[in-house]
Amino acid sequence: PYIVAAADKGTATFSDIANSLSAEYHFWLSDGFASGGSAGYDHKKMGITARGAWESVKRHFRELNHDTQTQDFDVVGVGDMAGDVFGNGMLLSEHIRLIGAFNHLHIVCDPDPDPVATYKERQRLFDTVKGWDDYNTKLLSEGGRIFLRSEKSLTLTPEIMKRFDIAKEKVTPAELIQAMLKARTDLLWFGGIGTYIKASSETQGAVGDKSNDALRVDAAQVRAKVIGEGANLAITQRGRIEYAQGGGRLNADYIDNSGGVDSSDHEVNIKILLTDVMRKPKYKMDMTARNKLLESMTGEIAEHVLRHNYQQAQGISVMELQASDNLSAQARFMLELEREMGLNRKLEALPGEEEIEARQKSGKGLTRPELAVLQSYAKIYYTRRFLDTDIPDSKAMEERLFRYFPDQLQPYEKEILEHRLKREIIATSLANGLVNRMGPTFISDKMRKHGVPADEVARAYIIVREAFGMRNIWNAIEALDNKVPAEVQLKALRETARMIDRAVTWFLTRLGRHLDINQDIAQFEAGIQTFKKHLNSVVTPSLGMTLDQLTQYGMNEGLPKDLSHDISLMPVLGSACDIIRISTTHKTDLEMTARIYFELGEHFQLDWMRQQARYLPADDRWSAEALDRLVDQLYSCQAGITVRILNDMQKDIAAGTFEKKGKNQPGILQRWIEEYGQQVKQIEPLFAELRKSSALDLPMIVIAEQRLRGLYGG
Repeated sequence: PYIVAAADKGTATFSDIANSLSAEYHFWLSDGFASGGSAGYDHKKMGITARGAWESVKRHFRELNHDTQTQDFDVVGVGDMAGDVFGNGMLLSEHIRLIGAFNHLHIVCDPDPDPVATYKERQRLFDTVKGWDDYNTKLLSEGGRIFLRSEKSLTLTPEIMKRFDIAKEKVTPAELIQAMLKARTDLLWFGGIGTYIKASSETQGAVGDKSNDALRVDAAQVRAKVIGEGANLAITQRGRIEYAQGGGRLNADYIDNSGGVDSSDHEVNIKILLTDVMRKPKYKMDMTARNKLLESMTGEIAEHVLRHNYQQAQGISVMELQASDNLSAQARFMLELEREMGLNRKLEALPGEEEIEARQKSGKGLTRPELAVLQSYAKIYYTRRFLDTDIPDSKAMEERLFRYFPDQLQPYEKEILEHRLKREIIATSLANGLVNRMGPTFISDKMRKHGVPADEVARAYIIVREAFGMRNIWNAIEALDNKVPAEVQLKALRETARMIDRAVTWFLTRLGRHLDINQDIAQFEAGIQTFKKHLNSVVTPSLGMTLDQLTQYGMNEGLPKDLSHDISLMPVLGSACDIIRISTTHKTDLEMTARIYFELGEHFQLDWMRQQARYLPADDRWSAEALDRLVDQLYSCQAGITVRILNDMQKDIAAGTFEKKGKNQPGILQRWIEEYGQQVKQIEPLFAELRKSSALDLPMIVIAEQRLRGLYGG
């Protein structure tokens, strides 16, 4: 299909050799894609790898309530300004105070830098491709120095000794570098080659980077608040885990610096598309025109890539927020990955069964670096599962395919639809978005609990996402970066995920037929809009008061009123599908159906019982699944009784009896209880007893559910 020339310093001409070979052999790309070739996306010029990693850095600091783009912060780095990742990275904020840096030749110490002046100097070095030996030393703060690593002994100034907590005046270059790696700093930024941090339990030999053995420190010694891995292999995976367990914030190199790979992925797929375009005379596109078009799309490609970096790091943060609660599900997923994907826990430094049990007892979950492994494996795993289904071929997925390509390529609609890697692009994009939003175990859990294939879970997710307008809500939450605490945003995202989880379960278990993405989106989207529009008039007064309180609470946290209201509705929206289906099937007014649904829910304390069930202890997987099932059954009861009331009161409803009722006349639910609810009167004592209980246990809720089911023959 194509060849890749991964050109680096000194081998850039290999790219154009690959180009000529690709043209000669009529490969898909017509050239040998590589960053550094004469036609393609130059990663250094775009700064895409550093910019992608900076998305992770910004997220870490946001979660520490610090805005890197408006507030000063201290940095220690590895690399020099002539380098791609270090150079670009150290220009991504004008508030960087670079207190120290080193590469293979120099060690820079600037104890108290002026962020404005030093930023301009770093920009000059980057633009002129100069190393630290060309740095204007007059800009160094008092006591600042630039040392040669080739010197046997370095004489430190009092300022350097104080800033890096060094007790002696004379040190070796290796000792100074170690002190810098262990320094009190906000950010440790890796942009150069080498592995500099390992776990305390690892030997130097196990790291596999002998040239840096003398510099390497243990993760437990690192005092930086945040680590950004623009470079590969700067830290061992066990080192990352040890650092994270000590309270440090980081992801993993393949998360942080994925921007370069992602832009290359776009380059490959765009070139494949344009090769097909060039073969058609009607477009009159030659190689010169193609290359000009490629260059013009650079900015939009960068936006696509950075969006992925942002959402991927955000996905890990949402996972981290629920890490201890989800450990059991993640442990099951690891077993599945071992069986299906050949996951090697020892190789990936993931915990074994004993360690998982110990963490469960101590209330601890997986760390960010461990969650990054699961996230990555999940995306690969589900991509493969989707490729084995017809979902990449469905018309509903075409919109996802078009969104992958920049706006300037949209006129080539026919060629996009005929893209040689159409299925792969769709499957990868779907898996990526789904795992970022819902976590790595979501699909597998639904498959196991409900006996459905992966593509059916994906269909349900797509229907819910579109019908409930989740994109707009997610965008509104993400637009609040640095305007509200990051924790507030993450909790809002968690609420959306819970609602989606509930709604997806509904589509998988209650619709009673194969899902049709286009049809179901159209049907439920309209119903949900109507439901939300009339919500204030259909909920009970107490539920309305609860929603108002939740909205006010969100506003107090900093959320805009409309967004806070949308988030407060998430638990209620979980019932929308039942109400819409009942209204559609029985041809009843949606407002009336919703009013009955909520009134009987309050009468029988169903929300309260569901809440009690969620907080009951679940010592093992079976108990947890039994509780989930019980909660779902309580929703079924609410829907089933609603249907019975509508059937029993059909004549009165048709006659408009309840529309004309006076103030003192009973509502539909009360009239139904009086006329048809002999069974209700029989179970009222049970519910009176339940309401007196300070807390419910599982048997009590099971009995209540069984009695409710009897009301509608469920």
